[in-house]
Amino acid sequence: MTGLRDSAPAKVNLCLYLGPTRESDGRHELVSIFQPVGLADDVELAPSGLGSTADRVVCPGVEGENLAALALRRFRERTGWTGAPVRLTIDKRIPIAAGMAGGSADAGAALRLAARAAGIDDDGLLRQIAAELGADVAAQVRPGRYLATGAGERLTPLPAPRPYGVLVIPSRERLATADVYREADRQGLPRDAADLASKLRQVSTMAGDLPDHLVVNDLEPAARALCPSIDRALDDARRVGARRVLVCGSGPTVVGLFADLQAARGAAARLSDRHPRPLAVAPWGATL
Repeated sequence: MTGLRDSAPAKVNLCLYLGPTRESDGRHELVSIFQPVGLADDVELAPSGLGSTADRVVCPGVEGENLAALALRRFRERTGWTGAPVRLTIDKRIPIAAGMAGGSADAGAALRLAARAAGIDDDGLLRQIAAELGADVAAQVRPGRYLATGAGERLTPLPAPRPYGVLVIPSRERLATADVYREADRQGLPRDAADLASKLRQVSTMAGDLPDHLVVNDLEPAARALCPSIDRALDDARRVGARRVLVCGSGPTVVGLFADLQAARGAAARLSDRHPRPLAVAPWGATL
């Protein structure tokens, strides 16, 4: 096997409506639009080398077991693939613990590359494995725009959006998703089942071109409580003209939406004194 490469794009939640927890697994029901964007990790799968007896994942900056390593292990267990040990190298560009699903993106890329190496063409199986790894991973098996329900594992593909610009304001701080959900519960943020069903009807009707009044993240108050510096980032995004501003996923990254990429780039330039420096990206797969 020669080296195989792929991109693992970050995603933003253009809306995230939080519902009650499920009795089956304790996860929250949600309604969300997942949109991958042009900020991506580079991932390479290659032979691990002579003398290697196990798969290895190389990902500077990530402590402990990487989710991509777990994806490789689960792939071997579920498929029975007995190929020689591999080395998965991840060149990180997506901020870590930032609410942009960077770990999930890497895990999705790991599954795609392992399937190519093993000669397995079964997206359904890959999504099953992905759903066991985490709610965001299934959407990253084949990155695209999805309406996500359940805990995020039930996916309805949506048409690619028209081009627009996304201002991404990273943070020096990190937030653990589990901590943000716990804080959301403490604040009583989850909606009841009827309210969530109402939001699903509205989002389903407008999902191809979500109007600004539905661009809402129910986790935002919890993320702001745990990371007060988010407030300044939200204010900065509004100050430079974003038409809609919200916390990305569980935070602490903040995103601002603009009519086009040029406007988002201009906004990023006006905020160039921030550290980490903001950047402008386009939706992954946008059509003219």
